[in-house]
Amino acid sequence: MHIPDGLLSMPVIVVTYAIMIAVVAYSAKKLKNLPENKIPLLGLFAAGIFAAQMVNFPIIGGVSGHLLGATLVAILLGPYAAVLIMTAVLIIQTLLFGDGGITALGANILNMGILGAFLGYTVYTKLKGINEIVAIGVASWLSVFLAAVLAAIEIGISKSLPFGKVLTLMASYHAIIGIGEAILTIIIVQAVRAKLPEIGGVPA
Repeated sequence: MHIPDGLLSMPVIVVTYAIMIAVVAYSAKKLKNLPENKIPLLGLFAAGIFAAQMVNFPIIGGVSGHLLGATLVAILLGPYAAVLIMTAVLIIQTLLFGDGGITALGANILNMGILGAFLGYTVYTKLKGINEIVAIGVASWLSVFLAAVLAAIEIGISKSLPFGKVLTLMASYHAIIGIGEAILTIIIVQAVRAKLPEIGGVPA
């Protein structure tokens, strides 16, 4: 889902960068009064998400997926913390490993970090009163599926590839990848809460 250089038009690059910078700055402002004892959690989760994303699981036809983690972190630490963590992870992946282009960094952070953090957190909070497991699963699945759709739209608007074909491929594959995301998120959230019951309290 990492968009490489060369696929996005200049208007799309400018708009996605502007949105990304504004949301990241606002998220940082919301967390400026974060208790000192909570700060290490940000580094811990950033390292955990980075490591988890290095493990790919096979889907079909040679396609593989990996954990995104934005909704996972948002559920445990809140959406603002999730945005900052995902931004740090995606920047490192882009600069050190070439996962996604520098010109597409704004779009990649918007799609995989910001959308997953806020959409996933909102869906989770709306559904958790019905069933906690279902809420986590639906929220994390949607974060992957809609991130793929948004990426396809950005590429389509840029007219670098046929929109219909890109949307069909991205949506179909990530609908399946999202199932893996949902399962992993449910398992990890439950495990972290069992080991770190004090994890609450980060501004949401």
